[in-house]
Amino acid sequence: MIDRGDRRKRMGRLIVLLILIVAIGLGWHAYANHRRAPVISPVPETKVSKPSLLGFFQKKKYPDDLADKVNNTINGAWSDYSVYVEDYDSDFVMGLSETETFTAASVNKVPILAALYYQSQGGTLDMNKVITLQQDEIQDYGTGSMRYDEPGTTYSVKTLARLMIKQSDNTAAYILANEIIGIDVVENLAKGWGLTQTDMVNNITSNKDMAILFRKLYEGKIANQAATLEMLSFLKDTDLETRLPAKLPTGVTVYHKVGTEMGKIHDVGIVTNGKHTYYIGVFTNDETDDTASETLIAKISRVVYDYMQS
Repeated sequence: MIDRGDRRKRMGRLIVLLILIVAIGLGWHAYANHRRAPVISPVPETKVSKPSLLGFFQKKKYPDDLADKVNNTINGAWSDYSVYVEDYDSDFVMGLSETETFTAASVNKVPILAALYYQSQGGTLDMNKVITLQQDEIQDYGTGSMRYDEPGTTYSVKTLARLMIKQSDNTAAYILANEIIGIDVVENLAKGWGLTQTDMVNNITSNKDMAILFRKLYEGKIANQAATLEMLSFLKDTDLETRLPAKLPTGVTVYHKVGTEMGKIHDVGIVTNGKHTYYIGVFTNDETDDTASETLIAKISRVVYDYMQS
């Protein structure tokens, strides 16, 4: 039988042990917090999302899963295509033939826009400069309103930029690329930005190159904040919204540029709902039904959007 004295001694030792455990725990917590104290650096660090309990319940994304969903959506409708997705909130990337080169069609107007605002910021051209439309400048094909204007009509350079993107106006693009900036300047700037597969003279680019350019533009690495916002305003709510934006939920913003030529239907840009942002580009070659291809791009866009939100 254990007497009361032994019980008191054992109870005392237990209390002492508990006090030591608590003291050690508090000491380790203080040490760990000290080690995690922020270090002041002269170089801004990239923001990293803080882990949260919500992250444990979110589905992990796998590029092959999304690739399968995209290929199943296409279901043999196209024989030659590229689809590329790059998440701006994580390291997730999904690519299908993203380095294959395609005829860019009007997608090449994005490098022209970027080069224009880059030069404007550097003071080498005036966005308010007024030009007078000449007969030999009119590109009488495709989209845009300038092809119907009389020679002698005047425009500011900024208005030409807006028409080039909002309406995909070919006359505006011709004047900006050849007479305001210089096609060789656009080419050299594009190469300097890392667009190694883009050829402005021969109108060739790749999905990967456009992803590089859109990210630089969106993140303000082409021009200052005011100029960046102006470029984005042109790329939003264009006259040609039947592809990437068509089936996305109300309230989702798409900054994008379409491209259309015989057998070629493209759309490339950035999708954001205010919480999640990513690049998506779709290029096609040898497609046979423009309307069906536009609808298919819209379906792919919705499949990608739903997957990225999961």
